[in-house]
Amino acid sequence: MKKLSFVLLSMMLLAVTSCDFTNKSKGETNQDEEQVDSLQRIISQKDGEINDMMETFNQIQTGLREISEAENRVIVAKSGEGANSRQQMLEDVRFISSTMQQNRALLEKLRQQLRESSIKGDQLRRTIEGLVAQINDKEQQLQQLRAELDAKNIHIADLDKTITGLNENVSTLKEESSKKTETINDQDAQLNTAWFVFGTKKELKEQRILDGSKVLQANFNKSYFTKIDIRVQKEIKLYSKSAKILTMHPSSSYTLQQDANKQYVLRISNPQLFWSTSKYLVIQVKK
Repeated sequence: MKKLSFVLLSMMLLAVTSCDFTNKSKGETNQDEEQVDSLQRIISQKDGEINDMMETFNQIQTGLREISEAENRVIVAKSGEGANSRQQMLEDVRFISSTMQQNRALLEKLRQQLRESSIKGDQLRRTIEGLVAQINDKEQQLQQLRAELDAKNIHIADLDKTITGLNENVSTLKEESSKKTETINDQDAQLNTAWFVFGTKKELKEQRILDGSKVLQANFNKSYFTKIDIRVQKEIKLYSKSAKILTMHPSSSYTLQQDANKQYVLRISNPQLFWSTSKYLVIQVKK
């Protein structure tokens, strides 16, 4: 890049020196005012042309530097993972593409300036062609970056799909496990659920729980019973001084004793054994 600046400066000095030498070679020490003005116009024209080309050249240099900086950021981002890295790469690749388009337009402008300029130089044209070659190289690198970015996106998409599938499997397993746990809990609750009722003979007959001497033989009123968890409730107060168990339960699994008020209390010492013969307990009391 510095070479082009040197070339343009050398051409300007050469142009000025050439004009000055030509005038002196004629031995005209008393140039008329018209010749001086003509020389100044030539110098000003060349100065303007060189300044215009230098401005365009500097813009191209800035663009190439920014492209290189963006490429370095992409290299760093490629080693990272996650949405932030992908977004950074995408933004930098877009910036590189946009800046290269601008540089191509500036190169065409520089070529046009050279074609229309009174300054002619093969070295300047070679420098411009060198800039074209650099931009072409950058274009190939951009294509490679785009391909890598696409591949990275595909890889991440596949990974996300796999993770989503695993999450769905985990959710399914959790749901199945929850259902199984719920089923087990329901079964466990059923196994440990029992019903009891106590009442007078008249009350029990009214609810068809007692039919003559038979217990729970007819279509009795189940809603009259109290539901319990046999693991929890092991004591039933009967609030009566007379109590008789009508359903069959192993005598070794319970005691039926009076409290301080002479009222009977049923205490179940072995729930599993007590309820093994019947999950319904019927006790007849007297008021």
